Amino acid sequence: MYTTLIDAAGLAQHLTDPDWVILDCRHDLMNPNAGRDGYAIGHIQNAQFASIDDDLSGPKSPAGAQFTGRHPLPERGALIETLRGWGISDSTQVVAYDAHGGMFAARLWWLLRWIGHPAVAVLDGGMAAWQSQGLPLVTPVAQRARGHITERPTLTHTVTVADVVENLGTHRRTVVDARAADRYRGENETIDPVGGHIPGAKNRFFKDNLRPDGRFKPAAQLKQEFAPLFGSASAAIMQCGSGVTACHNLLAMEVAGLHGAALYPGSWSEWCANPARPIATGA
Repeated sequence: MYTTLIDAAGLAQHLTDPDWVILDCRHDLMNPNAGRDGYAIGHIQNAQFASIDDDLSGPKSPAGAQFTGRHPLPERGALIETLRGWGISDSTQVVAYDAHGGMFAARLWWLLRWIGHPAVAVLDGGMAAWQSQGLPLVTPVAQRARGHITERPTLTHTVTVADVVENLGTHRRTVVDARAADRYRGENETIDPVGGHIPGAKNRFFKDNLRPDGRFKPAAQLKQEFAPLFGSASAAIMQCGSGVTACHNLLAMEVAGLHGAALYPGSWSEWCANPARPIATGA
């Protein structure tokens, strides 16, 4: 069973395995059609397309103080139905990939763990790693029989915006922001309407989890780099812009053997939607 990462050579051995499901999670925050268009041009054999907006997120709430973020978690029952439609059952090994070092594939990895499915991994290095080994891309769309995955005890932890607000007064937990440093500081914000970060949050840009070739750093190095951020992983709250790239940090922590951190799904997009919540800027 693969539960964190799989390399291209390992995946290539299972392309036609009936107990494996491969999902293409390519996406572009600035061009929502880019992932599906890229999939149509060429994808890994037997891969199906998973849309961050349509499949891996739930409906957005109205703008304003009750806004829950740009990529709210899907309703669990709806997610189960989507997974079954892709042919996923309780015994299925799922592999997710993208073209961004796992930036979006990690969201699917986390969601499957959220409903209690441990057999899910991200293709280490994504499309670049696959193509660097001369492995082919295809255009036919895979047809899968319906699966019968069921919800089991969750393998993840989450917190609500109320939990994060309460933590401002206690500082019992450490909030870690996965966005780029300039966005964390409140500079060059082009996605959300307000720049800055949650007061007290520390910054760990998700791309710092990767080597120059786009693959994840070794477990020991990741553990060493995360260590200064918090005393215990179980006391950490991971967030980003909308709850997507925070999953990349959670995946890196799992690779490093740092278990128990929570995801704040609404993240900065939810936090900054209510002007009553405090905002910090700078380093």
